[in-house]
Amino acid sequence: MTAFPLPPVRGKIIENAPLAPYTWFRVGGPADALFLPADEEDLGDFLTALDPAIPVTVLGVGSNVIVRDGGIDGVVIRLMGKYWGQVDALDGITVEARAGALDLAVAKTAAANGITGLEFLSGIPGSIGGATRTNAGCYGRELRDGLVALHGFRRDGSKAAYRGPGKPGAQPEAHFSYRHTDLPDDLIVTRLILEGTGTDDPATILAAIEALQARRSETQPIREKTSGSTFANPDPPGTPDQRSAWKLIDAAGCRGLKVGGAQVSPMHCNFLINTGDATAADLEALGELVRARVRDTQGVDLRWEVRRIGRLATPA
Repeated sequence: MTAFPLPPVRGKIIENAPLAPYTWFRVGGPADALFLPADEEDLGDFLTALDPAIPVTVLGVGSNVIVRDGGIDGVVIRLMGKYWGQVDALDGITVEARAGALDLAVAKTAAANGITGLEFLSGIPGSIGGATRTNAGCYGRELRDGLVALHGFRRDGSKAAYRGPGKPGAQPEAHFSYRHTDLPDDLIVTRLILEGTGTDDPATILAAIEALQARRSETQPIREKTSGSTFANPDPPGTPDQRSAWKLIDAAGCRGLKVGGAQVSPMHCNFLINTGDATAADLEALGELVRARVRDTQGVDLRWEVRRIGRLATPA
């Protein structure tokens, strides 16, 4: 039993739930409680009834996170499953996606309906809710470029909505920058409206997505226990002579570097991999070692793009 009361739900609550199986690195300790909401109403009711002193952490598909070995205090909310993965094409060139929808699924749904401009999402690992938090992007586009509106809940269970950059509407505008958003820390994104750039033959768009997927598999260690990019590039896209994190890491001699069971990917230097028996502490220590070497040799302070959350393991 948890040390705090939990409201009744229609979804599922697992106490002292191991979190490693829910992350791509396959590391990390347990959550005091893991809540799998049945739908948005279930989530809102739970947040309203939950003691406001109990911390809440949101976990999607776990593609861009290191859960520390001591686990996570309070309640972890995981927005995955059939309901949370729903994606629907709307009128014109827009799609609606719930937060747990995989980025690839959003891109493919748009393509199947002849909507162009969202193919870039196929190159982003993880779910669309997580992509919102970091303004994820690749191949020259970012999430903010297609965002029309987003909906969610605040920690107290109240509903919240924001319009995309430059979009009309009565809601406050969400502001994004390179791998960052100023959305409130306690906002749980549940649903997004995204807009493409035009229309084309679905087969042509799907072929473009397949080409991007092939390119990704040739250049990134996607078959390993890994995450998305470990560090943000020091300069935002479009910066003259933009510096790439992977080039700085390679120049610092970190390709293949190991700490315990964690390794800098020999295939792509901006990815850490769990070679089989890594702990979260191994991965975080390796990342900090890479940052130190890049700082010492290149004079650049790399910023973590992978989220590191939870408690450090208690010494035996």
